[in-house]
Amino acid sequence: MSRIGKHPVKLPAGVTATITDNEIVVKGKLGELKTHIPAGVSVKEENGEIVVRPLSDSKEHRMMWGTVRANVNNLVTGVSDGFKKKLELIGVGYKAQAQGQNLKLSLGYSHDIDYKLPQGIQCATPQPTVIELSSADKQLLGQVAAEIRSYRSPEPYKGKGVKYDNETILRKVGKKK
Repeated sequence: MSRIGKHPVKLPAGVTATITDNEIVVKGKLGELKTHIPAGVSVKEENGEIVVRPLSDSKEHRMMWGTVRANVNNLVTGVSDGFKKKLELIGVGYKAQAQGQNLKLSLGYSHDIDYKLPQGIQCATPQPTVIELSSADKQLLGQVAAEIRSYRSPEPYKGKGVKYDNETILRKVGKKK
């Protein structure tokens, strides 16, 4: 049985949830997010909390129980507090510059990379080697951070590349004489 699914999701002040047959829409101070509710899981609002339950004891319904609860919790957290990711650029001449909804990256290639940020993502570059991304949508934020990191993944010998701030790079020993 799901241990995550058993816990209800508390709705903070200023956050409202609208539940239809196969969709839940959560509104808060940072915007509005919605997600699909798969068949086999019931979602109800009771006493200012969102309760997720499986419709039967089948394996498929129990698998989706905790997943739906985690997705609903991410929606509620996103519209009330938001999510942040921080990327660091390590390497000589590597730098980033935020220009509205564009991010200009210099990553050692012969050309600069102009990355168009999707709607709902805010970007800031407090230093030329630090990128701070924030959004209410956790899935979209993670996807954008992974795409930016994929332009120059950290390499194991010198550690050069784009890495998450909490990521540790396993270093390898270079050639020996």
